[in-house]
Amino acid sequence: MTYATVSQTALDYFPCRYGTSKLLFRGPRRRLQDDYVVFLGGTETFGKFIEMPFSTLTEHETGMKSVNLGCVNAGIDAYITDKSLMGICAKAKVTVIQVMGAQNMSNRFYAVHSRRNDRFLRASTLLNTIYQEVDFTEFNFTGHLLTTLEAKSPEKFRMVRQELQDAWVARMQMMIAQIEGPVILLWLADHEVEAGLGQTHAEPMFIEQGMIDAIRPKLADVVSVSATRDEVTAGIDEMIFAEMERPAATEMLGPVVHRRIAAELAKVLPRRR
Repeated sequence: MTYATVSQTALDYFPCRYGTSKLLFRGPRRRLQDDYVVFLGGTETFGKFIEMPFSTLTEHETGMKSVNLGCVNAGIDAYITDKSLMGICAKAKVTVIQVMGAQNMSNRFYAVHSRRNDRFLRASTLLNTIYQEVDFTEFNFTGHLLTTLEAKSPEKFRMVRQELQDAWVARMQMMIAQIEGPVILLWLADHEVEAGLGQTHAEPMFIEQGMIDAIRPKLADVVSVSATRDEVTAGIDEMIFAEMERPAATEMLGPVVHRRIAAELAKVLPRRR
């Protein structure tokens, strides 16, 4: 395995679309026939820099066709308003949803792009009133916005964080209701889900145990994979990226962790008969 240089072609993700959705997914495009398992989620589900993401590995383990609808930097909003994607999930044998952070959703305080959910669009009148000292035209991304707001006033920021957490629970319940079939929630991180307040500097952002417990009755199962630093580091040599992408690649969980994810999912997913 060798790294791609800036001048070389990096990993080909064979981008494709499904139905009438405007989102681009990792291909090759799968035919939505017979039984299949759908995977929804962000960058880890997409499998950026990874030749064989956990959705593909899970198919090898179970024999069940996998349809990877992971989208880089996606939040819940990328899926919940997309009737075409929700229809694909409704017909799936099982839908696996990676826990996505609460920051990339439109809410009472700010709006995000409907497809590129990490893009901040505008602050609401309410947020402008609370943070009168902030010029919101300076922000393009939700991460930058939220770290700045927390630094400006941790006390005010508690209201923002609570709104995002409440919105996440409500939005997840709405999405699961649309899917109709069995849903497995997948926790992926380099740390265990915490009982206390979700952190701004940890992914998935702001998610805590109580939020998962709130939607657990609507789930078929919850699978948790918390990677160790050694596992993450061990997988870097197997990743495919241009040298300029190395900083981003080192933040990913990596192939070693993806193999463990597939093994854990294979324990709870149906197998092809």
